[in-house]
Amino acid sequence: MEIRRSLRVRVASAFALFAGGIALALAMVLFFTAHNLNQRLIDESLRAELEDYMSRRARNPQSLPPTTVSVRGFVATSADRRDIPPVLAALSPGSHQIILDGVFYQTAVADRGGSRYYMLFNETRQRHREQRFLLVLGGGMLIMILFSAVGGWWLAGRVTSPVTALARRVREASSEGEAPGLDTDLSEDEVGALAHAFEHYATRLNAFIARERSFTADVSHELRTPLAVIQGAAEVLQGDDKMNEWQRARLERIERAARETGGLIAALLSLAREGTDAATHAECDVAAVAREAVEKHRYLLSGKDTRLELEIHAESTLAAEKVLLAIVLDNLVRNALAFTEVGEVKLRVEATRVIVTDTGRGIGAQDIGHIFQRHYKGSGSQGVGIGLSLVKRICERYGWEIAIASREGEGTVAELVFATA
Repeated sequence: MEIRRSLRVRVASAFALFAGGIALALAMVLFFTAHNLNQRLIDESLRAELEDYMSRRARNPQSLPPTTVSVRGFVATSADRRDIPPVLAALSPGSHQIILDGVFYQTAVADRGGSRYYMLFNETRQRHREQRFLLVLGGGMLIMILFSAVGGWWLAGRVTSPVTALARRVREASSEGEAPGLDTDLSEDEVGALAHAFEHYATRLNAFIARERSFTADVSHELRTPLAVIQGAAEVLQGDDKMNEWQRARLERIERAARETGGLIAALLSLAREGTDAATHAECDVAAVAREAVEKHRYLLSGKDTRLELEIHAESTLAAEKVLLAIVLDNLVRNALAFTEVGEVKLRVEATRVIVTDTGRGIGAQDIGHIFQRHYKGSGSQGVGIGLSLVKRICERYGWEIAIASREGEGTVAELVFATA
């Protein structure tokens, strides 16, 4: 409703502005045309009156100039100029506009027989008529703008009514796999074609959602169950005293891979359930997850002159699923250990952030801007390019900030900042 009202206001305003512009241009043309015509008529009348008086004066030198409400005449001879007002005496032959005794006059001046003749036309009534005409034009403009605004409002309502109906149907459409029926009772015009396109898209989208739900439901059982079997079998075999060290190391690797794969599946399924109450109300202990991440990856120190340290400066609880925070910290710790052959990897837990630093070989300048892209692998990476992209998705879900700074040959600093209340 708000969108429709806003659109109608914009359309009505556009109509009003357009009509106002046309009305203003038309009013200006009419006014200046009428004004010029009146001036030409006055000039012609003055010249005719002046010629007539000069002819009468030639026949009768005692003939007096006209003196009426509208027309006044003056004659200046070489012998007598006393009755000529100073403002007239300064005029040269031709047409002029003057103010005499506070009154506007259109004036015609001509010389004949050694005398100078002046004929004045009182423009007061003419100016009043022009002012009334200008008021009429202004009123016409306002009426035209008003009718245009009303017409624009009505027309916009007629145009937007089917669009609004379609928007309401889209908003109220169910996403439970049913056909939304967006194109029902709509005309076969542009809006109808848009509704058909929305109907087709919604049908495909519902089918896709149904497939995704089926997939996530199947993954939860079909993948977790065999992984649990593999992990359980590896644990049982590790308890066999007849196993040598080489075999025991391989079993540990199998058990670890099964556990990490299970965690990855859990994280992906949790992200697929984004927005559910389970994800909203979950809580986890950051320090506890950090301790598990450190202990879980100590096996990567084998054969390296590298230290792995954990510093906990504050205990905090996050409103997040533990498995997702574990995925983030596991990836950061695992990457730090993978790229540090000699030196130190430190995991530091603070009240609002976790910092992972290492003294490894660092990340090249050509790779640092792409490390969060899905399936992007740096020059020295042995993974598949999904770890940090998954970390980025988890951070975006909870509003966390993840930043990685690195210099090649000097090490890397990864900082995870949690959202604050």
